[in-house]
Amino acid sequence: MNRLDRLAALVDAARRAGADAADALLVESASLSVQRRLGKLEHLERAESLDLGLRVFVGARSASVSSTRSDPGGFAALAERAVAMARVVPEDPFAAIPEAAPISMAALDLEDSNEPSADALVTRAAMAEEAALAVRGVTNSEGAEAGWQRNRVALATSRGFAGEWARTSHSVSATALAGQGTAMERDYDYATAVHLADLDDAAALGRRAGEQAVARLNARRPTTATLPVVFHPRVAGSLLGHLSSAINGASVARGTSFLKDSMGKPVLAPGLRVMDDATRPRGLRSRPFDGEGTPCAPLALVEDGVLQSWVLDWRSARQLGLRSTGHASRGTGGPPGPATTNLWLAPGALTPAALMADIREGLFVTEMIGMGVNPVTGDYSRGAAGFMIRDGALAEPVSEITIAGRLPEMFLRMVPANDLVFRRGTDAPTIRIDGIVMAGA
Repeated sequence: MNRLDRLAALVDAARRAGADAADALLVESASLSVQRRLGKLEHLERAESLDLGLRVFVGARSASVSSTRSDPGGFAALAERAVAMARVVPEDPFAAIPEAAPISMAALDLEDSNEPSADALVTRAAMAEEAALAVRGVTNSEGAEAGWQRNRVALATSRGFAGEWARTSHSVSATALAGQGTAMERDYDYATAVHLADLDDAAALGRRAGEQAVARLNARRPTTATLPVVFHPRVAGSLLGHLSSAINGASVARGTSFLKDSMGKPVLAPGLRVMDDATRPRGLRSRPFDGEGTPCAPLALVEDGVLQSWVLDWRSARQLGLRSTGHASRGTGGPPGPATTNLWLAPGALTPAALMADIREGLFVTEMIGMGVNPVTGDYSRGAAGFMIRDGALAEPVSEITIAGRLPEMFLRMVPANDLVFRRGTDAPTIRIDGIVMAGA
């Protein structure tokens, strides 16, 4: 039996056990990873897994069970356990399985046939670490890693849906240490790509990690001030993460989001656009359908600064009297929930240098620490490190600081640069926000 035939058999077993509706999910993974430190191989792991999930509905009650076995001989017992659980849980009037809709298996190009050997991964990690150690001022290494993974997802429902997709990923990372004793500093770089051909050069990545560590030496703690803050792209995406959490349909339906009353209103500065698109070719989170079988399509969440849509799965959409946006995410052991896929903030017109040119004194943030964000009020306070900006240019490194504000006001003051690069799944260009409190000495 192929994957979809097995899932159809499991759904049929659930119906025979007394379920009114059911869906079944199969997730297969294979991965290979290596870790190298100071010229020695410290870790090599090959892993393969198979997880099977079944969700059943008895009236308005539902339950989920999971297994690591896909033998049809055990489907009847698995289905009976799920139905027995569903009969004793409270009713949920909003949970349901959607009707099947046509899926376009467009050329997303998500599977790379190039499966690397362990030796190839060791070579990639070695290139990254050796390049980092070659940077003048680097004194040690926390190591470099390289990896490969393939995930395959198959879904079948009692309402006529059946489909599957696969996605690969290649990765490399390096972490370098500079300085001596208590004055040491660390920094890192990493890259992930669906296809090996798109992965950053390992040596260039390692060199960046080393240069960034050296640049942080002799960091100071600046005095407290209210000033412009510029976020490096590797941390600017966290601002998008806070936005996506605030427009998540589940949070909005519960009333626990500071943007719950903002549909159709300005939430970002005029001209700004935020997109989510699971159909972007070679996207790190691309897929043809979501965790409930709903087709994926590009979605403008914010246009010209105005909020256009929540991020919705089937349940949260029904709670809000809307339609799913195709953003159901799930594992095999529980129900779906809404989540973004390839999320990004559209770039602006200015280069990062031009974005900072008029800043007499400001802060350039390259690292964020902690998660001091209140999702109900939007209050924001996070540890940070980076560099001071003086007369439009980067100056001395700084650390042991906190930046604080309120996200609703911060969002309205965001100004993006033109340096957007798709590297992380949630991506943003360099972002400037004026009027943020920097708490230091």
